[in-house]
Parts: sequence; structure tokens; C-alpha cells
Amino acid sequence: MKISKLHIDQFRHLENLDFDFTYPEDFHIEEKRGKPLDKICFIGQSATGKTNLLEIIKEQHMAINSLVVMNKFFSYKSDIQILKGSVSFHFNDSIIEINNNQLNHDQRVYSYTKSGGFDNLLKEEDEKKYLYYFKANLISEQNIDIFTKNPIDIFEKHPGLDYRFNINNLYLIEAPIIFDDKVESDLWLILLFEILQYRKNFTQKMSELIHKGLLGNRNKLDLEFNKWQKENPNKLESFAEKLNPILEKLNLEIDLVNTEYSIPIKNKRNDEIIPIQSTSTGTKGLLLSFLPLFKFDTTDSIILIDEPERSLYPDMQMDLMDHYKNLAPDAQFIVATHSPFIAASFEPDERFILYFDEEGKVAVRRGTSPIGDDPNDMLYNDFGIDYINKYGKKVYNEYLEKRRQLLFEENEEVKQKLQDEIESIGDKYNF
Repeated sequence: MKISKLHIDQFRHLENLDFDFTYPEDFHIEEKRGKPLDKICFIGQSATGKTNLLEIIKEQHMAINSLVVMNKFFSYKSDIQILKGSVSFHFNDSIIEINNNQLNHDQRVYSYTKSGGFDNLLKEEDEKKYLYYFKANLISEQNIDIFTKNPIDIFEKHPGLDYRFNINNLYLIEAPIIFDDKVESDLWLILLFEILQYRKNFTQKMSELIHKGLLGNRNKLDLEFNKWQKENPNKLESFAEKLNPILEKLNLEIDLVNTEYSIPIKNKRNDEIIPIQSTSTGTKGLLLSFLPLFKFDTTDSIILIDEPERSLYPDMQMDLMDHYKNLAPDAQFIVATHSPFIAASFEPDERFILYFDEEGKVAVRRGTSPIGDDPNDMLYNDFGIDYINKYGKKVYNEYLEKRRQLLFEENEEVKQKLQDEIESIGDKYNF
């Protein structure tokens, strides 16, 4: 399920806004033309409503999943904030559109009513698609806490962990799934269950081999362990393959052997294990967002991320969206950002710039800078920011003045001095 259109009549300070979330008919990739955007980027200065748009999309996704119909009428089985406007979602080969009090689906029109004997519009559980929302306040001590514990201690603290948090219980979670600063520990335990189970079994197996006296017989120890390892693959390996490429820029990687933590992270230079609470804020954010996208089935789902650039150095921001798409290739990503490095990962038709018009109302336009454009060009063209500050402007004006003087100067000695000064400024500021 992917959102394809949104019209807002009125939502808080947003009025009469149209969003076409489909690729244009002249898009350079022919097979994408007219289809919902694979990823969407909201840009805009503070108070233009980027986060509000994420909230609207979340609410309307909930509305679609809770639709119930009877004859020519429809309603919602959950408490939904009804949008003043319209929204369209592409679902499999059909389109579901809600326009104020009217529902259009499969060439049928339904009118809204509050009560009646209804059937679910999406009849089978596997027809419903999830929405995952990573809020800007995701990085918190509460969310990190479970990653600071020893796997054995976690099992002791949570009796019945084998049953309660089995990965097969993921389907019981209701959409949307919100990741804010206070995610329930049960959700993290579900996501970590297979890794914790492997860690527990690994520790028990090593203890068993040592008690069998194999510590002094390295060949037999290796033979016994390798046999067990083949039957019990390390559940952390596949996750490490996804997270390590971006951690490498920090000289970090997931340690596949250490059992002190569920996801141990080490310094690649000295093999020192670094407790997650001692890593950078950006590293914590990567772990907290990568793990859910790795574990959940994100096929045909929507993933909302508010400020994905938080606490990440620009070199990591530049290819962050590629890493996210690698984790969830069949999902629709929708992000709100202040980063030109993040925005440069999107096609201009995938960018939506919110701005205040002459009347002070929020308006919207599509992006213009090509994908991969220089961040300075992105700032100027799409963010609408003159990226040279007052100090740089002062030097630039001096640079222009010296060039003007050079045109009219006749004294060769003065001309050479001016030329040297112009070249010096130009080299320093890349004018």
C-alpha cells in the first residue's frame, strides 16, 4: 500500500494544499511513470508543517486499514480523525480513495455513516499493510536500555521469554507501529528475540564443550562447535551485513563473537567492545532504526522518518537513504528533513518544498535540483537559502570590487598587486 495523492482542505494551519505523490508521465524511468513515488522528501523551514504531514499520512493509513463497508455505506471500526480533504492509496492493483465523507474503491462509491452492520473492506489480515513511524525523538535512554543488558540477564528478568517474545508473534502487533522516545520494551524484545536466543544457546553450548574437557583439545573443540554452528546459524550475521557498511565510516562494526550484549559493537582498530550507551548519538539512532526495518516485513508498507539526519555527520547522511532502501526495498519511504545531503538522495519529483507565500500561508512546490546535486545548489534551489553568510558576502563584494578596479587600472605594479589579491581570495573562497 502506497500513498499516491493527498489534498488538504484544512488541517491546523495547512489549507488547500495538493500533493501528487506519483511519478510524472515524462519521468526518465518509463516503468515508473504514473505510479506512486518510491520515496518522498518533505523540505521546509520550521513551522511549515513537515511533521504535520507525517501525522496526516499516519492517520489516513490507519483509516484505510480500519475501513468497514455495508451496501453503499462505509465507516471506521477505530477512532479515526477524519481528514478534511481527500487521500488516495494504491493497494495491489486498485486504488482506495477517501474524499471527505465518500469512499471510492473498485468502481464502487460508499457514503459515510456512523453505525451499521459492517464487513471489513480489507477482509484478510495479510491484505493489511503496516506503517512504521520513526519520530525525531527516537534516541532516548529508555530505548537504549535493553541493548545495555546481558542476554542471559534478559532471559532471567523475563520468564517465558521463549514463548512471549517469539518472532512469530510479530504479526499480532497492530499498525501503525510508532518508534518514539518511549517504545515498550516488549517490542524491542520481540525484535531481539532470535538474536537473544542464539546468544543464550551459544553460551550454553560453549559451557557444555568446556565441561566435556575439550578446552585442551582444540581440534575436537573446533569440530564439535562447527557442527553445532552449522545447525544453529548466528542470527546476528545477516543484520551485521546491513549495519556494518555504514558503521565502517565510524571505524565500528558488530562483533559476532562477543556475548556480553545482544548486539555488541566494537572498535575495528583495537577490537575493543564499546557499550552502546558509550557510542555516539548518531550510532544509537542507526541501531534503533535499522533493527526494526531489518526484522519487520516491510513489503508494500509505508515508512515515515522525521529528521533521519539527526546526529549524523554529512558523509553518513549522503548515502543514508540508500542503506534504508536496502533494508526495505519494497516499502515507500516518506521523510521530513532539514538536510541538503538527505534531500540530494531524492529525485526532484520526489521532493516537496513547503514555504510561506506572500499571504503568509503554507504553499508547496516540487523540487528542481537533480538527484545527487551539490548540497550548496540544493540549498539555493530547493531550500531557498543563500548559503553564503554575511562574512562571505563581504569578502565576495571586495573580490568583485578588486576585479572592477583591475579593469580600469593602468599602473602595471598596482595591476599585478590587484591580480595577486584576486587570486588569493579566489583560491581561499573558491570564487
